[in-house]
Amino acid sequence: MKIKLLLAILSISAAVLSCKEKNVDPATDRETNEWIYENMKYWYYWNDNMTSSPDYSKDPASFFESLLYRYDAVARPDGDRFSWIQESAEELEASLAGQSKGSGMEYKLTYFPTGSQNVMGVVLYVLPDSPAAKAGFKRGDIFSSVSGQKLTGSNYSKLLNSQEKLTYTLATINAEGTLTEGTTTRDITPIVLQEDPVFFDTLYNIGANKIGYVVYHQFIPEPFQANNKQYDKKLDDIFNSFKNANVNALIVDLRYNPGGYVSSATNLASLIAKATSNDVFYYKEYNTEVTETNMKKFGEAYFYDKFASKSQNIGSQLNDVVFLVSSRSASASELLINGLKPYMNVTLVGGKTVGKNVGSVTLTDSKKKVKWGLQPIVSKSLNKDKKSDYNVGFTPDIAASEGSILYPYGNPKDPLLSEALFKITGTRITRQLKNSRTLQEEDSQEITSTIQRKAGGSNMFYDK
Repeated sequence: MKIKLLLAILSISAAVLSCKEKNVDPATDRETNEWIYENMKYWYYWNDNMTSSPDYSKDPASFFESLLYRYDAVARPDGDRFSWIQESAEELEASLAGQSKGSGMEYKLTYFPTGSQNVMGVVLYVLPDSPAAKAGFKRGDIFSSVSGQKLTGSNYSKLLNSQEKLTYTLATINAEGTLTEGTTTRDITPIVLQEDPVFFDTLYNIGANKIGYVVYHQFIPEPFQANNKQYDKKLDDIFNSFKNANVNALIVDLRYNPGGYVSSATNLASLIAKATSNDVFYYKEYNTEVTETNMKKFGEAYFYDKFASKSQNIGSQLNDVVFLVSSRSASASELLINGLKPYMNVTLVGGKTVGKNVGSVTLTDSKKKVKWGLQPIVSKSLNKDKKSDYNVGFTPDIAASEGSILYPYGNPKDPLLSEALFKITGTRITRQLKNSRTLQEEDSQEITSTIQRKAGGSNMFYDK
């Protein structure tokens, strides 16, 4: 059995959780269900609430669901919001490493204007060399029709969830806040992609302030099965350049970062923290059985991770550390923030984060007899001071919304970046526009985003 410990950030859609149309083999399902129950009985954080007489006749997805101590605001406010099962263990593992089939374009969907059923898509970012990039898409582009049909509250899911070629019709928002559909169309056919999460970096010299800015989309150390720490090393190189430039302030953009490998969270924390390799970054809390078993095998060290010693660390240089966050920032992003808080002052700019302070394990059958993959919650994360009080999310110190008119990464007109620069320098770099603010707060209502559906970035996990 392969195991990876992770912090999941969102529920997977019913399409992922449900069984596909197929000929059911009761004997195979029972064998799968017995494997599921055995692993859940050991690993599940709420294993003392599991039934002792499960119905093995159910299909695996329904069986798994029947074992969960599901969250209920009244009856079970401490319950499980995040465990899931996936029919293909191989696809699960690939997606957790940032590899999946897609267009290379992440976007959010909003009702525009608020109160209507009209839906528009706003492009958040585009992967280099992806089908979307080759079609000409860039951050801030807007589309209002797909395959010749205008997007509405009743059809957007069906139109956008096809894995076949899609044709997007572009639109614009004018200064008065009116959406106008144009005649430009772009075709995209999804392919299997590997995302590089270290997306953008730059330096600002503003008065006496030397500010490093980095955009980080997922906590992923390397391409799927590469085993070379390519992305972690890329971050190391960026921080080395920050160090050589004598930066005294840092902005880390996590607004679209829903999680990833804790090894990468530890790596990034170790580049930022005013701490040493003898200091604890975070603790893990398990159920009684896992705790007792691993205490005997590994001792106390199994239940915490320390900062790594990094020559590229800039902690001693920093006067300000600012994280840009949103309702999509979760899990490993929140662990990073929570883990740094005991060691330095951090400022959060943006929106309230998800609130994901529990962890899960990726369970797959190494013998390949069971094809399913499990993602049950198994742990709770705490910082050095044993605090884990962000289950409802971190409230930003400075509230800001990016709205529906997006600027390129690094542009000081971006509302979140603008507030971060103002916090550090005390000076407004750009003039805030009234109509932009109105679009942010009043005229659009977000429905969902592709970030929320990303399995690869929606977890925080640890290799065992």
